[in-house]
Amino acid sequence: MAVAKEILQMDLYALLGIEESAADKEVKKAYRQKALSCHPDKNPDNPRAAELFHQLSQALEVLTDAAARAAYDKVRKAKKQAAERTQKLDEKRKRVKLDLEAREQQAQAHGIEEEEEGQSTRTLEQEIERLREEGSRQLKEQQKLVQERIRQEQEQRLRGKSENPEGQGTPKLKLKWKCKKEHESKSSYSREVLLQLLQKYGEVLNLVLSTKKAGTAVVEFATVRAAELAVQNEVGLVNNPLKISWLEGQPQSTVGHPGLSQDSVVSQRDFESLVMMRLRQAAERQQLVAQMQQEDQAELPT
Repeated sequence: MAVAKEILQMDLYALLGIEESAADKEVKKAYRQKALSCHPDKNPDNPRAAELFHQLSQALEVLTDAAARAAYDKVRKAKKQAAERTQKLDEKRKRVKLDLEAREQQAQAHGIEEEEEGQSTRTLEQEIERLREEGSRQLKEQQKLVQERIRQEQEQRLRGKSENPEGQGTPKLKLKWKCKKEHESKSSYSREVLLQLLQKYGEVLNLVLSTKKAGTAVVEFATVRAAELAVQNEVGLVNNPLKISWLEGQPQSTVGHPGLSQDSVVSQRDFESLVMMRLRQAAERQQLVAQMQQEDQAELPT
């Protein structure tokens, strides 16, 4: 089958940049990262983007299905062993000429190997055909996530342009919290915790924790609105409040009035949304505190 032969020409693990022992979760994560970067909608001028995206889709289909992956691994292993034997054989031929009997024996062994490889290939073809008939639910789900991510990025980019028409640069905020230098590695705020707290307001382009001054960081948002929401609403963890101030890109309407903007007088609907956001923030902070307490308990010697 042409599809199976095409897959056999590719190293699906190398294509996704993962190890052979990678779990389904790692396979899906690698697919999303690769698919986002080479999606045809994001690379309209690259004629190979669609082909690469198609290859990534094939890799996801095979490697997230246990039977298809097992068949692929078997064929891949056989081809690798055959290549190693061929290399050793070439090296040997450089040193000594093989007589006719040895060549006949090798030809016979090669015929057996080809038959085994052919059987493995037929098994892989059957598994791929099964995937085609059943439809790839995994592929559809992952492609939907990729498409949704692209749509969100495009919307945030458009909002950023409308909020900052003069091209004054992306907004940047300074974050501060209590943290002694010697306890910096066990600080309440890791990069992952800060991203979890801030990404709900909008796309975070960059987040850098200071290596010189413990308890400080700089975050760069894609839009001014996202930065405003973070300044107005985020208070951080209960046991270690977070202080947020403007570094760059502060709107003129909020200069001299930290935490306020032109739309500070909210409607009833906005007020209800704000209350729900605060409730979600409190729940998230409680969850983070509980998680850190569990990790601290796990580190204690038994």
